[in-house]
Amino acid sequence: MSVPLHGLLAEFSEAEHLLAAVRRARDEGYYAACIEAYSPYPVEGLDKALDARHHWVPFWMLIGAIGGGAFTYWLEWWSAAVNYPINVGGRPTFSWPAFIPPAVEMTILWAVLLGVLAVLYGARLPRVHHPLFESREFERATSDHFFLLVRGNDPSFDAQRTQAFLESLSPLSVVEVAEE
Repeated sequence: MSVPLHGLLAEFSEAEHLLAAVRRARDEGYYAACIEAYSPYPVEGLDKALDARHHWVPFWMLIGAIGGGAFTYWLEWWSAAVNYPINVGGRPTFSWPAFIPPAVEMTILWAVLLGVLAVLYGARLPRVHHPLFESREFERATSDHFFLLVRGNDPSFDAQRTQAFLESLSPLSVVEVAEE
């Protein structure tokens, strides 16, 4: 029984080679979400080459802010003016200035909560174990080498064709990363 393939990992010694490899992989037709690059330090231009725009995080933060603030304001109005109106010293039951501070606090809270959840979802976390950690070559990712991973769930992924493509980039090595 064969082990499912998580992807193919190419190792490079220079950041420029990794950047060029990512660009060539994108030009080759590999989906941006299925290409991962690992570097011991930030490489200028790598985020653009990977198309790593996390535009869903601000969107979900906006949804959280609007939803949390509106729901809190509505809940305060409903509980004070509709469900349990109390006449305190002749003041109106719907005293909107008193509702603003809790609504603002809940706006911030829900924006942050949905932002954190969006980041965790985008980073595919929490994940207890990643298949890359089983690769002996990957141990140098935090010290002095650069890695390009083409995941096996890419629609353009074919193990033999992808391996030939990665080897054409002149890496130090190309290894298979098993899923388990």
